[in-house]
Amino acid sequence: MRWLLAILAVTVTMLQVRLWLSDDGYRKTLNLRTAVADQRAQNQVLRERNAALDGEVINLKQGLEAAEERARTDLGMIGPNETFYQVVPVADASD
Repeated sequence: MRWLLAILAVTVTMLQVRLWLSDDGYRKTLNLRTAVADQRAQNQVLRERNAALDGEVINLKQGLEAAEERARTDLGMIGPNETFYQVVPVADASD
């Protein structure tokens, strides 16, 4: 009976060592949990970015004001009956 208990104790100890110290055990589980948390955070950032882009697309499709603002800021276009003034900074004479 003592031999059986000793064998069982050694077996349980070996399994515990494998569980806690091997690369496929508890450490891998912790690493995977960390990776999943990081991926979820990244997915949330991407969801927010996609929502902003969806709102911008809807705004561009429905309203002319957004398209006009986009053309002015990105393409430098001016509308009819508007005058464009370009302000050039004075060059420093000490250069």
